[in-house]
Amino acid sequence: MDNKPNRSITPYTGGFLPEIGLRIKLILKLLGDRRVNIFLKAIPVASLVYLVFPDLAIGPVDDALVIWLASNLFVELCPDEVVEEHLKKLHHVNLPGETADPVPPASSAESKMDVVDAEFQDVDEE
Repeated sequence: MDNKPNRSITPYTGGFLPEIGLRIKLILKLLGDRRVNIFLKAIPVASLVYLVFPDLAIGPVDDALVIWLASNLFVELCPDEVVEEHLKKLHHVNLPGETADPVPPASSAESKMDVVDAEFQDVDEE
């Protein structure tokens, strides 16, 4: 019954640590964006306050769970178009109207390969 479009908040980038780094960068960019409601920005700030003063919560609540829950809640409640824009920038995906890099950087494996420039010619055997 949710009318929100499906968005990939944490696309796979190759491992656990890069995912955490991407999430932190996304949260920092959303905190700095004026289009995000100021009250929403209180969610990650409150989770960091809890991390500094863990005795504020009643009962044994795991710090990692609080940080994870607050970061997911914050990103989910932010406007979809703002989150998508920042995710595309973080993944270096060109937005509409932007030009792509003319020559992508070569990886080390590609730069070591020999390139043969040739033409194909079909020869009939008689």
